[in-house]
Parts: sequence; C-alpha cells; structure tokens
Amino acid sequence: MLVIEGLEKAFGNVQAVRNFNLHVKDGEFISLLGPSGCGKTTTLRCIAGFEVADRGRIVLDDREITNSPPHTRNTGMVFQNYALFPHMTVFANVAFGLQMRKVPREETRRRVAKALEIVRLPGYEKRKPHELSGGQQQRVALARALVIEPTILLLDEPLSNLDAKLREEMRVEIRQIQKDVGITTVFVTHDQEEALVMSDRMVLMEGGEIVGTGTPIELFERPTNLFVASFLGQSNRVDGELIEVNGHSVCVRTPEGALINGTGIGDLKEGESVAVFVKCARVRLDPATGGEEYSNRFKAQVEFVTYLGETIQYLCSLSGKRIVATIQNREGHLLHSAGDEVTLGWREKDALVLNKRIYVP
Repeated sequence: MLVIEGLEKAFGNVQAVRNFNLHVKDGEFISLLGPSGCGKTTTLRCIAGFEVADRGRIVLDDREITNSPPHTRNTGMVFQNYALFPHMTVFANVAFGLQMRKVPREETRRRVAKALEIVRLPGYEKRKPHELSGGQQQRVALARALVIEPTILLLDEPLSNLDAKLREEMRVEIRQIQKDVGITTVFVTHDQEEALVMSDRMVLMEGGEIVGTGTPIELFERPTNLFVASFLGQSNRVDGELIEVNGHSVCVRTPEGALINGTGIGDLKEGESVAVFVKCARVRLDPATGGEEYSNRFKAQVEFVTYLGETIQYLCSLSGKRIVATIQNREGHLLHSAGDEVTLGWREKDALVLNKRIYVP
C-alpha cells in the first residue's frame, strides 16, 4: 500500500530524516514512535505532501506521489490540535473536504452521516466545536479525514491533548474504527504505551533514522540494540563483562564481582563489554526460595518507595547500583519501607544481554 525508499529531509543544517525505508501493507496500522525531534512528524508530513522530500521516493497504492501536491494524494490527515473550523458546525467541518472536491449535495449528506455514524457522533451535526468535549472534537477530526474515503489515514499525535483516562478510551476507539473501516494507517506518537496498544507494527526512530522495527511484542521482549532496550519500557541497566556463552544462555560479571545469568541477544563473544537490561516489572522482591526460576538473587536495601495505587515502585541499592522493582499492589499496603533489607530476584530469560560494540544510533 505504501512504499518509502531512501527518504531524506533536512531543514538548513539539521537533518530531520535520514535514509528512511518502509513498506506498509494494505490495512496495516503502523506507529512511528520516538522521542521529540526524532523525525517522525516530518516523515508523516512528507507522506502527506506538506513537506517536500530532498531525496527518496514515496509510492502510495502503486502511484508515485513523491512530488505530488497534497490535495492530489488522497490522504486523510488528523492533526495534533484537530484543526477544526471554530465558526463551522460539525456537519460543515466534516463536509469541507467533499465540498472542495465538488461532491454533489445529496452524496455529501449521505457520506457525512455515514462518517459520523462510524465515529459514533450521529445527531451532533449542528453543534459547533466549542460545544464538544476534547474527545468529541477528535472524533469530528477523524470523521473529516475518513469522509473523503482516503487511501491512507495519517494521524499526528491525535491523543496528546486529551486527559489520561480519555486518552486510554480513545486509543481503543480509534483502533476499533481503523479495523472496522480496514484503512491503512500511519500513526505518530511519542507515547510508547499508545504504540504498544494500537500497532500491528512499530517503527522506532531516533536521530531521523529507523533504529528498530517489529511487532510490539518483538520489540518489547527482544530489543535488537541498546537504544530500543533502553527506550521501550522501564528497565534497569547493569554493565559488565561477558564471561560465558552457552547458546542463548550467558553469564555476565559486573565490576563489583556479581554474576548475572541472562539471555543473549545477537552476536555475543566472551570477554566483551555488554549491557544487561531487566524490566522493572520483571524484578521480584523476596522471591520464593526453591527451584531455579529466579536464578538471579541479590541482597539489597530499599532506598525509596513510590506508591502508585495499582503498583508500588521500590528503589533499591545493590552494590552501589540502583535497581527499581515495580510490584503489583495486591496486598493494599506497602510490603517494605526505606531501610529494609530485601532480596531482589529475576529470571534468566528476563535479563537481556546486548553487546556495546554497536550503539544505534
């Protein structure tokens, strides 16, 4: 459906996008994820035609659109601030694109009614944007993008202006609408939870480049480089020397002499410097003894406790390093306080070991 090859875009001396290559399947939901300034919005604007690429090519539905003006690309765009016309009714906002295309009046009414039905806003035709909630305004913007029956839907951080609860509701809503309509979608976000929840495939960007791509499970559970491992999820990082490799099972010795059993990712060689990543939610406090499941066990001291309602974070000191354990709050109270001695434990499969020879980017 969408093919991007060798895309590059610079603003003066700043290279916003570098050698960007991506193939998107028909009906696929792709998220461009990364920190601010990584080039994800610039990439989206190049697809939409609001920015002209310096190099590369963009092909949409077997038609090259690299240098085509925006109105000829048949893309539907939802902006971060919704960009609704404040003086227009909901009907007029949604119908705007059809009127620009000289669609007959009756056909316009039929398609607007259908679009509002899709976003669950029938009966709101006569309201103005200021009479709507943030979530309703966002649905109007989505209806306006869908009503023109675009080849592809482009979403530029459409949830960032909503409160946390509404954001959770709307990400499910948007994903369901996308599935119902079956439209190919490229979604830009800096929120990894949004990307994990909504995507068929995630494209992680940094410094204008793609540094990782895969399904949410693939990238989260098996990161391919240090940047992906450190960016996705809350993780503890411990550096050390690789002293044993037995297939994917490896052993790392830290500068303090502690031994960590882990799972090797990529090409690893004994004697090299590596980084061990353990997700905070995979660390256990005082794991049950017996059995080999939690083969990594270390004595530590609780330094700070953060109560987060559903979870509790324990910041612990382990041989001068800080390890965070995020524990589900099943007891309804704190299990430990600052100053308590505890045992930290994690499984071998949860300690992902990556080499530091190549840092991407």
